[in-house]
Amino acid sequence: MPGAPAPADPVGGRARPKTGKSEQTRALILETAMRLFRERGYDRTTMRAIAGEAGVSVGNAYYYFASKESLIQGFYDRMTHEHAADARVRMAGTADFAERLRIALDSWVDCAADYHGFAAQFFRTAADPDSPMSPFSNESHPARATAVLLFREVLDGSELGPKLDEELDELLPDLLWLHLMVVVLYWVFDRTEDTWRTRAFVARCAPFVAKMVGLSRYRVFRPLVREATGMVRDFVLPTLGRAAPPAG
Repeated sequence: MPGAPAPADPVGGRARPKTGKSEQTRALILETAMRLFRERGYDRTTMRAIAGEAGVSVGNAYYYFASKESLIQGFYDRMTHEHAADARVRMAGTADFAERLRIALDSWVDCAADYHGFAAQFFRTAADPDSPMSPFSNESHPARATAVLLFREVLDGSELGPKLDEELDELLPDLLWLHLMVVVLYWVFDRTEDTWRTRAFVARCAPFVAKMVGLSRYRVFRPLVREATGMVRDFVLPTLGRAAPPAG
């Protein structure tokens, strides 16, 4: 599947050898966990149950994933790569920035659809700023970096790419990722059929965001752009973990 290469996997703070068999075992455990989370819910699924369903020992399950939280990190990594690959295919041949942004956001909603049923359960943990499951944590950096890279491609492949203020151009992929987080939050609590409200929200907000970005090209708005980018650089970006925690 095309997309950014998966980072080395230090789940649980230990690097894993990338042999074919170990990758298959790791993938089996992750797939089993995601299935049980859907069937039983995140809170009611134990590592022992996951190991039993996957046909591996509990110790082996813990070797690949140090905890249920580590399994969610594995899910984040896989999900972001699947999303990036899907969005790139859908965006091919499209240069309109609003349309590229809408496609990228719609692609995320489609890729995450199977996991909507239990998303609220682990969101309670992810909302804790000290949790490794937080999208802002150091542990989530690899998945976040993959998503930010996708939004860099959303911008660079559009007609706006060469025309933006230099500072805004540098920060915009991170801002678009934060916009995705707003969509994710809305999606988590969306109980409409096929999350149609989330899809309608995406359809409405993507052109709005594109208009706001487009206005930044005009000289009269440059002071506002400078002020906004300065606030983002000083107050928003420092809250994002930038690297996985060191191996312990």
